[in-house]
Amino acid sequence: MIDQLIKKIKETQNPTVVGLDPRLDYIPEHIRQKAYDAYGKTLSGAAYAFLLFNKAIIDEIYDIVPAVKPQVAMYEQYGAAGMQAYIDTIAYSKEKGMVVIGDIKRSDIASTAESYSDGHIGRVLVEGNQFEVYKEDFITLNPYLGYDSIEPYMGNCEAYDKGLFVLVKTSNPNSGEIQDIMVGSEHLYEYMGGLVSKWGEAYMGQSGYSRIGAVVGATHSEQGKVLRQIMPKTYFLVPGYGAQGATAEDLAGCFNKDGLGAIVNSSRGIIAAYQKPAYQKDFDAQDFAKASRQAALDMKADLNRVL
Repeated sequence: MIDQLIKKIKETQNPTVVGLDPRLDYIPEHIRQKAYDAYGKTLSGAAYAFLLFNKAIIDEIYDIVPAVKPQVAMYEQYGAAGMQAYIDTIAYSKEKGMVVIGDIKRSDIASTAESYSDGHIGRVLVEGNQFEVYKEDFITLNPYLGYDSIEPYMGNCEAYDKGLFVLVKTSNPNSGEIQDIMVGSEHLYEYMGGLVSKWGEAYMGQSGYSRIGAVVGATHSEQGKVLRQIMPKTYFLVPGYGAQGATAEDLAGCFNKDGLGAIVNSSRGIIAAYQKPAYQKDFDAQDFAKASRQAALDMKADLNRVL
């Protein structure tokens, strides 16, 4: 799967992943009204609004962006209807040929981790019948329970050609309270980077990168450079660009000299672009998806400027 992601990045010449993290206040009134006409102002109505919104954006970006990253919490809060919208969003993205990174940040051990793994990247058995439920290509994981919280996913990664992005240095302002603690002569994020790199050695793709990747926040540029040295064959999923304050220059150190090694996330900066003053002069709410396309193109140009 890591080879497929890199192939899509090369085809589009765009190391960008769009975070499909909808909120009702991002969704234009005409989309919300259509959903409410069908299901009322209910959980199902909100979930359908998310799906309509996502599909319109996917239709505009699938040919210029290699991947999408839906954040499960945005959907899960709406219960079963929200989770169906999550499943349907993934299915539609894959119909359009996009790679899907499920941002689920799970962390547990033993049979619980196996259940997460089977549901999200493996298969669920019912009386001998196999079912693929969520169908993500990659998922994000929290490793702070140790290797036994990661190992249960490895078999499904190999069996079904899936991948992982493991939290190493996150983009939130207070990540340093834990991740910057010194462990002997190195920071905890450096130690974790070494572990993730080691875990990925047995899962290398033909591209020379491992299917076990790392989440490395763009808001910590110097740490990104350090981790790039520690993890030369690990692909980085890089949040924090744009709305969280990181610039293209901040994240340039996450890439290798070949221009590969990282894929950069933007969520509301693209999906809610029509609400930003920079795009309002050319796009109104009816053209929200076209505004998203233009924002994605602008991000692509900005990133390629520093690579």
